[in-house]
Amino acid sequence: MLLYACTIFTSAFLLFLVQPIIAKQILPWFGGSAAVWTTCLVFFQLALLAGYAYTDFTTRKLKPRTQVILHIALLLASLAVLPIVADVSWKPAGNEDPGARIIGLLFATIGLPYLLLSTTGPLVQAWFARSFPQSTVYRLFALSNLASMLALISYPFVFETWIATATQAYAWSAGYGLFAVLCATSAIYSLRTNAITDIPLASAAATAAAESPAPGKLDLFLWLALSAMGSWLLLAITNHITQNIASIPFLWLAPLTLYLLTFILCFDSDRWYRRAWMLGPIAIIVGFCAWGLKPDSDVTLNIRIAIPLYLAGLFASCMFFHGELAQMRPAPRYLTRFYLMVSLGGAIGGMFVGLIAPRIFVSYSELGLGFVVAAILAAITLRRMPILVWLTAIGVAGLCGFFWNKQLVQLQEDTRVMKRDFYGTLRTKDTGPETSDTAMRRLIHGVILHGEQYLKPEKRTEPTTYYGPDSGVGILIKIDNPQNQKVGVIGLGTGTLAAWGKPGDTYRFYDINPQVIEVAKTEFSFLGDSKANIETVLGDARLSLERDEPQNFDVLVVDAFSSDAIPVHLITREAVATYLRHLKPSGGIAFHVTNRFLQLAPVVKQIADTLGLYTALVVDDADNTDFSKTDWVIVTRDKTLLDNPALAGKTTPIDEIKGLKLWTDDFSSLYQILK
Repeated sequence: MLLYACTIFTSAFLLFLVQPIIAKQILPWFGGSAAVWTTCLVFFQLALLAGYAYTDFTTRKLKPRTQVILHIALLLASLAVLPIVADVSWKPAGNEDPGARIIGLLFATIGLPYLLLSTTGPLVQAWFARSFPQSTVYRLFALSNLASMLALISYPFVFETWIATATQAYAWSAGYGLFAVLCATSAIYSLRTNAITDIPLASAAATAAAESPAPGKLDLFLWLALSAMGSWLLLAITNHITQNIASIPFLWLAPLTLYLLTFILCFDSDRWYRRAWMLGPIAIIVGFCAWGLKPDSDVTLNIRIAIPLYLAGLFASCMFFHGELAQMRPAPRYLTRFYLMVSLGGAIGGMFVGLIAPRIFVSYSELGLGFVVAAILAAITLRRMPILVWLTAIGVAGLCGFFWNKQLVQLQEDTRVMKRDFYGTLRTKDTGPETSDTAMRRLIHGVILHGEQYLKPEKRTEPTTYYGPDSGVGILIKIDNPQNQKVGVIGLGTGTLAAWGKPGDTYRFYDINPQVIEVAKTEFSFLGDSKANIETVLGDARLSLERDEPQNFDVLVVDAFSSDAIPVHLITREAVATYLRHLKPSGGIAFHVTNRFLQLAPVVKQIADTLGLYTALVVDDADNTDFSKTDWVIVTRDKTLLDNPALAGKTTPIDEIKGLKLWTDDFSSLYQILK
């Protein structure tokens, strides 16, 4: 029993540890978008489905000896793809479908090892059921989910904080080698512990004891639907809290951890999920989550309320889904079919949110819709409960539908354009009539303002938001201002910085999102009205700069926000070295480090110190102006640039973070710089 338990624990730990390890490797290649994690989750769910299908087929159709020989052969073949280091040939050029490319990359890098790890849980449980027919096999499922949760919890606080990314990949590969030995040993041992070696395992289980009736069509549907809704809400809530509330990458792990915790509790023992006292609180929490989706609610931008609320909503919902699944679990004879339907449902829910929703919705509508569908599914599941319980579920469905419709209506009010793609949602809206001095047209990414422009014709060329004359970037552009100035800008937004352009200047904007470029050119006039020559480059800025010949920028602006954070790969030692190759000796780099959650200025200073550069932090409170409060860090080779009186009098010391490790392409930790 210890051998089987160790094999399952090791496989599950590696299965979920590889997810953040591989996602962090490829995150810089796709703009640091939170959608990278969602797409990875879809791949992992599809691979899990394939693994469960393999287990179900080989358990029902193959003789045990044949199954063991096949599995050991696949284990040996999977060792050939190690170590799990993504090939640089998968880096995008800028015009590919990111989702399809990520899935192809994952398949080539970790496809076979991940498939075999996915098979281990149900397959070893089937071997265990044959070896120990009187034992409770479903507790091994709880053990598997416990190992998965431990892997996810340990990643941001242990692996990411102290171990370089490349070392993580090599260490995981060594761990996979250990798993292969354990799994092969378990397979061989399963043959030695039972004399039935010439008939499939499912048939052996059928002859070992009297079994319950085969699951009916409704059972299969509920297994599928309950698991699908758990996966649906997992991805939808992950999207919501990382793109619309707080773009903190290790928050990606919190929803998945809670999702796994519900599996652990519900399949460990029936005492954790009790309908009688859980249905009421679950209904209340889900109702509040649906209400909080309204754009004008006080929940959305208050992370102290929003993040706990939606994590609680996910936990409560998944306790219902997985608690009901646990109560429907079949006899061991149908174990592999049960897991197959559960994994199929998970893949369906994940594909809907990760692949289908971005193509059919122009806003994040899938979360509100998910609450409605979940409540309807609850009514179907609870059909045999007292009528009051059933009516409550219907009432919650109606309430969620009302708030979902209200969300859609409010999003469309005063909205000129609404778009969505792999990188998120974009909206433009006007705040007043064109003749008003204060009327603005705004660009909103998720719920974060990404730029605005005055509507009044005579004010449209004025800089706004983060780019005022007293901001760090505004001062830098003014003091480092030769004729025919060349300015590079990483992150287009509305193109506001083009307002600083003079005749003969060149402003070159880099942006990874084609819809941002389209909106900046059609909904805003900063680019068209600028006196400078304007160039736009589609694709990840760092990859584009790595391919470009030296641009000789006088000023390079790093302002590529992903909701509310600069993508990590744009503030590493190697990234700054790339920027320097494109910067004139007397030029300056302006890093926009304004952030509600992270202390980015010390990260930039530490990199600059390592490269022998000079830094200055410019904090603009923007008092008594229409501009936004900003923090900019200026980095330069030329100290005389920082000694300029226009800049020297406005700098602030950068506080150090004790124990902060240098950010490189191989190491970064957001946990260390949380405010």
